Amino acid sequence: QVQLVESGGGLAQPGGSLRLSCTVSGRTFRDLVMAWFRQAPGKEREFVASISRSGGSTDHADAVKGRFSISRDNAKNTVILQMNSLNTLNAEDSAVYYCAASWRTRNIASMRSSDVDYWGKGTLVTVSK
Repeated sequence: QVQLVESGGGLAQPGGSLRLSCTVSGRTFRDLVMAWFRQAPGKEREFVASISRSGGSTDHADAVKGRFSISRDNAKNTVILQMNSLNTLNAEDSAVYYCAASWRTRNIASMRSSDVDYWGKGTLVTVSK
């Protein structure tokens, strides 16, 4: 049974930073493309970032480029989302963030929810003064 467990969410001030972590068990981590999605209240779940199996390639949504960075440690079965310059503009960064994994995906660019084989339960990020 594959399990994805997120940690690191919480409250951050505008302009601040948070670091989300996701640890995977139950499947060979190196076989998985990893990604982060987010879902704000009343909105659809959206792609945030993805990383290839080796970690050599990444993709980030336009809304987070230059502010967020995805990385992975295959020795620790962990994927990280470093979030900097969090903002409250339209509350766009406040959302539940989901760790996602896919063993099928060949193209990590702009992954869709339908590409995902395994989901974490999510961790809440709130950006507020």
